[in-house]
Amino acid sequence: MRIISGKHKGRRLMAPGKLPVRPTTDFAKEALFNILNNYYHFEEISVLDLFSGTGNISFEFASRGCLEVVSVDSHHGCIKYIEKIAIELSLEIKTIKSDVFKFLENTNVSRDVIFADPPYDLSIEQFEKIVYHVFNNSLLKEQGTLIIEHSKHTKLDHLPNFHMEKRYGGNVFSFFEIP
Repeated sequence: MRIISGKHKGRRLMAPGKLPVRPTTDFAKEALFNILNNYYHFEEISVLDLFSGTGNISFEFASRGCLEVVSVDSHHGCIKYIEKIAIELSLEIKTIKSDVFKFLENTNVSRDVIFADPPYDLSIEQFEKIVYHVFNNSLLKEQGTLIIEHSKHTKLDHLPNFHMEKRYGGNVFSFFEIP
């Protein structure tokens, strides 16, 4: 994986092979950030990265100078890897080792962008819980966006606050916004 833009543009990162992750492809990540670049000034936003895995998305946001980046993952090895790379690259990323659903139930801090990249085999009810918690707990700031990455076999367009989806190969990004 590599950082596409910002102060660490072009930097390649090699996550340990033993982590239970499926990083967003560089192709899909570049497309996603091209979309976000039209909506946000990265230096002015706060980001929550759920199911952060290798930190691929967190590193990209932090490299682009976001005000705050918080990474949440339940796997100890993932959190340690994100912390290690954040220190090496002098990136301001706060890590939280927690079950994402418990975190969403208990947090009350709103963000401009919430990105969730759960395992693709998550049940539709669990995808619904992500959307439910984000909107019922007011975790998005006004004009904020929830983005959920999922497989092309999962359909989320029936969920409340669905705005659009973008497909890149087998990856799909579903966007949700406050109406």
